[in-house]
Amino acid sequence: MEDLSALHALAAELGVSTSYVDGLARPVTPSPETLVRVCAALGAPVSGPYDAAAALEAVREARRRDAGPPVAVAWDGHRPGHEALPWGHHQDGQTFILSAPSTAWRRGEGKRSWGVSAQLAALRSARSRTFGDLRDLESTCRWLKSLGGDVVTLLPLLPTFNAPPAEPSPYSPVSRLFWSELLLDLGDAHHPTPARERLDVVQAATEVRAALAHRPAPDPSEIDAELPRYARFRGAQAKLGRDWRSWPAAARAGTLSPDQVDPDEERFHLVAQTTARRQLHDLRGRLDGEGIRLGLDLTVGVHPDGYDTWSRQNLFASGMSVGAPPDRGFPSGQDWGFSPVLPTESRREGHRYLGACIAHLAALAGVLRVDHIMAWTRLYWIPHGMRLDQGTYVSYPAEELFALLTLESHRNRCEIVGENLGTVPPEIDEALPKRKIWGMYLAEFQDWHKEPAPAPPTGRDVALVGTHDTPTFAGWLKGNDIGDRIESGLLKEEKAPEVREERAAIVSGIARRFERPADDPRALLGELLGWLGRSESPLVMPWLEDLWLEDRGVNLPGTTSSARPNWQRPMRKLLDEVFRDGEISDLARRLAQARAG
Repeated sequence: MEDLSALHALAAELGVSTSYVDGLARPVTPSPETLVRVCAALGAPVSGPYDAAAALEAVREARRRDAGPPVAVAWDGHRPGHEALPWGHHQDGQTFILSAPSTAWRRGEGKRSWGVSAQLAALRSARSRTFGDLRDLESTCRWLKSLGGDVVTLLPLLPTFNAPPAEPSPYSPVSRLFWSELLLDLGDAHHPTPARERLDVVQAATEVRAALAHRPAPDPSEIDAELPRYARFRGAQAKLGRDWRSWPAAARAGTLSPDQVDPDEERFHLVAQTTARRQLHDLRGRLDGEGIRLGLDLTVGVHPDGYDTWSRQNLFASGMSVGAPPDRGFPSGQDWGFSPVLPTESRREGHRYLGACIAHLAALAGVLRVDHIMAWTRLYWIPHGMRLDQGTYVSYPAEELFALLTLESHRNRCEIVGENLGTVPPEIDEALPKRKIWGMYLAEFQDWHKEPAPAPPTGRDVALVGTHDTPTFAGWLKGNDIGDRIESGLLKEEKAPEVREERAAIVSGIARRFERPADDPRALLGELLGWLGRSESPLVMPWLEDLWLEDRGVNLPGTTSSARPNWQRPMRKLLDEVFRDGEISDLARRLAQARAG
């Protein structure tokens, strides 16, 4: 009993939860094995409950030796007992100081705008190659502006593994510090490609490589300190294999010899990244001049074989995956497949890496969405080899991470949205309005079958019908996702009647609320968009494909892209058809009128 008490004390010292409530409202007490493994991953010298007391004393002694806190925040430049500081990163002895505005930047209170969300790869026109590119994006932005919108938000534009076995998920990037080469406008080397049944990431990469093959190496003035190392890493993967953990010891530890790097691959990534930076910078300049903003996504993590985990091995917890405990949608829990950042090590470097990830995106974005903003306070860690429901939460220094966000928000005049869906701790509910960070309101998540009827979104939340992780509106009305979940093993057959019954009640409820029949999805969507548009929400963002009642989703969470066409489904309509479609334009104008009213 004393050993268990010591283990719980050690966990508390390290910010590891010894109890929590899961997404099914069940109290959970993590096992001693879970606590031992998580505490050890956080650096405690512990191998079992029996040595937890000694480990606790070692952790406390190490903290007593520290000269001061590793990080401190000076909100609005003020820190008790010190002179005011300009915004930015500073150092006082061993302490990193984050001097940041207390709230995120906003264009102005009370402004109400709208836009659409999409996956850039799927934004194809008659001129497109396998993937939509920046020229297709710019055309979409101008079409939207002609209808009264001013924001196009996109799934992450970060680099992915594009060679077999490819990883098409934009939420499993090679790095959070660079851009996907697949978005490039290839200029004179561009060749249209007929539409395929799937968005083939391997073919798309082949097209880009062929186009860049004979381009000269970039001017040294375009290459920053990080890019050469990234390019060498990608060149080493071409020779040594994707899994850097299997490389020879020196390469695994970060030292690459010339014979371990494919020079053509290294050169390709130098050319691709400098070209992407230049094209994206120029695009933002043109869009700024026309009053159009891009919305980008900051992913929760990176692919375990990626550059960030190799180049910053001390920052990532080994033997752990990030995920979520059981909830109604995923009764077994979720494993998202990437390693968590160690909060202690991130603080020790003044959160330089996380700050760079945010700055990379904020420099381009007019709106930055932080995926799973709950990670700013806590993340669910699952020790490798244990069940998904056998993890526990680890705390993160929320105030310091919010300071990174507000600082880059003001530096780049970028508004911030926090994805606060699912199990949300009260600290997040309090922090978002305090820091002027918008939350999210999903129409599909509202209890339309209950009384009183759902209230419209407030001025604190961006309003959406659904997201890339939910069914499309038409698919939701039909219950298509329920069958998909059964087929994929995410929902037991015996539970299906209950789930279908609840969905039918919700659909009947929304039909009653808007006085439109459930079997007329276009009329129902029009009423819903008008209702969202008249709300106080600062931004209403329907998924583009909802405007023509697409009934197939982009992604089914909990499944892999090898088992399902996640992230690989082309849009049913080319952009040329979208821009000419009167019914699509009518729905968009209806939303625009509601926003202006």
